[in-house]
Amino acid sequence: MEYYAHTKEGEPEEKWQTLKEHLEETASMAKDFASSFNAGEIAFYTGLLHDLGKYSQKFQKRIKGASIKVDHSTAGGLEAIKLYGKGIGDLMAYCIVGHHTGLPDYGDINQEKSLFARLKNNIDSYSDYSKDLANLKLDKKPSFPGVKPISKEKPMFSVSFFTRMLFSCLKDADYIDTERFVDESKFLQRSQYTKLPELYQVLSDHLDGFKGSKGKVNEKRAEILNTCLKKAESERGLYSLTVPTGGGKTFSSLAFALNHAITNKMDRVIYAIPFTSIIEQNADVFRGVFGNDNVLEHHSNFLFENIEPDEENPDVAQKLKLATENWDMPIITTTNVQFFESLYSNKSSRIRKLHNIANSVIILDEAQMLPTDFLEPCLFALCELIANYNCTVVLCTATQPAFGSLLPEGIKITEIMDNPTDLYDAFKRVEVEKIDKKLSDKELSEEILKNNQALCIVNTRKHARKLYSEIKDEGDAFHLSTLMCPVHRRDMIKEIKQRLKDKKDCRVVSTQLIEAGVDIDFPFVYRSSAGIDSIAQSAGRCNREGRLIKGIVRVFFTSEKHGKIQGPLKRAATVGDMILEKYDDVLSPEAIEDYFKQLYKLEDDFDTKKIVELLSDGHFKFNFAEAAR
Repeated sequence: MEYYAHTKEGEPEEKWQTLKEHLEETASMAKDFASSFNAGEIAFYTGLLHDLGKYSQKFQKRIKGASIKVDHSTAGGLEAIKLYGKGIGDLMAYCIVGHHTGLPDYGDINQEKSLFARLKNNIDSYSDYSKDLANLKLDKKPSFPGVKPISKEKPMFSVSFFTRMLFSCLKDADYIDTERFVDESKFLQRSQYTKLPELYQVLSDHLDGFKGSKGKVNEKRAEILNTCLKKAESERGLYSLTVPTGGGKTFSSLAFALNHAITNKMDRVIYAIPFTSIIEQNADVFRGVFGNDNVLEHHSNFLFENIEPDEENPDVAQKLKLATENWDMPIITTTNVQFFESLYSNKSSRIRKLHNIANSVIILDEAQMLPTDFLEPCLFALCELIANYNCTVVLCTATQPAFGSLLPEGIKITEIMDNPTDLYDAFKRVEVEKIDKKLSDKELSEEILKNNQALCIVNTRKHARKLYSEIKDEGDAFHLSTLMCPVHRRDMIKEIKQRLKDKKDCRVVSTQLIEAGVDIDFPFVYRSSAGIDSIAQSAGRCNREGRLIKGIVRVFFTSEKHGKIQGPLKRAATVGDMILEKYDDVLSPEAIEDYFKQLYKLEDDFDTKKIVELLSDGHFKFNFAEAAR
């Protein structure tokens, strides 16, 4: 009897994909995917076993049209444990049993979707697989790759993380092989992009256009770029790139990433950024250099319909949509939310991309924005990628967080810049003043209106609305908020930039969205009480181009209830106020370091949901679904 995995509409049985072919092709592809982290053998056998349940007579009736429900995923999990025992068999079983529904919790018999309960289910016989796959030596136990535990206290976290990577290889291989059979035209659109060495040459040619630019600022930017290029030839690891606002860190970090990737034979560059406003800006810059078809912008606000096709790439939007499924692109810009939630997701659709994160250079732009209550799982994931999956991570910011004491033992941060303090002095363009008196919205609006051009950044959307209502009738005023639709927000920022350039009156009230990465330049900035990292980011919108002797940033305290903050933001503001009292220059590297050390001392829990603990059980009883929630 011939066993089939997939049908093709309108085609006779002899044109269907056989089960043996699908298992072998999936296994081979999974092996290729896992080879970047030396797990090809275990991925191969996981691929071979994943659809064993399709050898049941019941499934073959279903594929030929019978309206019956069949569990075809549990069989391979049972067989993995039977063939290879506890440990390796368990890891394979998580992946195989969950390859349609997602990685399950280990659970117990009372949890219907748990791995434990699934493996206790009565399923139909699938024994004919042993004849069909007789030549594949399934009785040979695959070797477990040398995964190095990053934590002595929680060594099994590294095993659970490996299980995710293995699952990613299986799921992507299964999906792509199915797609190749069912819709070959879609399959052929994948992996069509320019390789990194060619992209690096394109970037070099682009940067050559800036050579010879005069002025001290441009000389310093060139110095930063050259240092990045030189340090890029170092080995993989965890790096920090501490560059002041206006130092050109976007292009310098990109140049480091591409050169480093080529030097170390890596596959792609991933930019993870906290705000969509920065992603939109950076992605536009990257597309301008490398073209639409080499840059994937992946976040919830992006509209693929806005990507214009050209003669060489008429299907570029479809190609990019496909790439969101598994990140098979050379340059990716995404949000921290997309990046870290994918690393901890249990859903098949999100985990597919994980194996393509391996062997990548990951730039964490505005690294200080990682939330303190999730800091441990974020840092554990990054350290896993570095220690076991051949990644380099660059913490890129003007206000470098003091992560050193929070990292697992053995992971050290290397600073790319030779002397960040000298750079800070060279790019210092603002002075921070504290307004001691608490201000009402009326008093604050009077302060803003004293200036022809001023930016005021507040902590809540409600405060931004209320304050805007105070100034909107007094002159040319604008209001920016994350509630605005992205296209509207981009258009308004464009109008604001033009007014500033034309030296017209321009007063803006904004939430924090404008704080990081938005290339905008005001002579005066008002910032509601906040953490020093936020104040520093606000200062980056002041005298950005150095046209003034100095710009002025005024930190104020509001008396309005709608401006009050709670939780982590309040703790940050409390420490920020202390640093304002202690240092004459609160933006100096010494003040920034002190701020983060004091902030982290206030925190008593960097993993409030116990995510790392849920994934660290010593008996392979991992809770993937609960951790994802």
